[in-house]
Amino acid sequence: MNLKGRSFLTLKDFTPEEITYFIDLAADLKAKKKNGITGNSLKGKNIALIFEKPSTRTRCSFTIGCVDEGGHPEYLGKDDIQLGHKESVEDTARVLGRMFDGIEFRGFKQDTVEKLAKYSGVPVWNGLTDEYHPTQILADFLTLKEQFGHLKGLKLVYVGDGRNNMANSLMIGSSKLGINFVILAPKELWPEDTLVNTCNEYAKEAGSVIEVTDDLNAVEGADAIYTDVWCSMGEEDKAAERIAMLSPYQVNHNLLAKTKKDSTVFLHCLPAVKGKEVTEELFEEFAEVIFDEAENRMHTIKAVMVATLGE
Repeated sequence: MNLKGRSFLTLKDFTPEEITYFIDLAADLKAKKKNGITGNSLKGKNIALIFEKPSTRTRCSFTIGCVDEGGHPEYLGKDDIQLGHKESVEDTARVLGRMFDGIEFRGFKQDTVEKLAKYSGVPVWNGLTDEYHPTQILADFLTLKEQFGHLKGLKLVYVGDGRNNMANSLMIGSSKLGINFVILAPKELWPEDTLVNTCNEYAKEAGSVIEVTDDLNAVEGADAIYTDVWCSMGEEDKAAERIAMLSPYQVNHNLLAKTKKDSTVFLHCLPAVKGKEVTEELFEEFAEVIFDEAENRMHTIKAVMVATLGE
């Protein structure tokens, strides 16, 4: 599998085999790290980490993943460079591409990360935009594979804001890999029809089903229930409205019981607002899995860098 030189902007750009390769490579790199083995595939490589939005897991994952493989990460916060302010994104991309071997971007517009990829001439990795969060999905799927031994045929239910970057990316990834995927959300927060239609085409090829519903009984048979904060970064002014709209969709033991399964796990991309999208009791019950998922951000991000830039 040769992914050298490819950017990682959205899972739409990758085949099921390529996505599976990232996950399998991450599992291998994780096993090696547990045994004290790190690599040098990024030796001599300099990587720019651009952050318009603050971060815990994404920043730490790119930094440690890069260092583990012998590279040098350089953090560039929103006040450190002129990206999109005194200098166009295109020109910043061309400058950074002359100095760095790879670029990570975490910020607002998907258009920004796409311009960085188009004009820099080096691999660019999407650490989160308002539209997509593809590195998180790899970590989620590695976690599910560790829990169940396989991905194809699982039923994953995402509960909450059905049109945010997590819902979008989980739907793309699930439909590509043959995971039966449900978005459980009030109709006002359903994803765009165009994306649902695209994912339905992927699912048809993979032999799985996509469902978007507001019926809480749709969690029946779920292998995993997933949620995210009710207000994404930059939407804090909508908090009261979201709480009113999404309170019936809180992940709690009543909802978990509707799965009618004892083996269902709960996932959260973090940070969590306990008492809102999930009860503290249920969160703590599944803490081991959730923090496996958080750790897996680092292993999967490392895999993306190694596969697209590593020697």
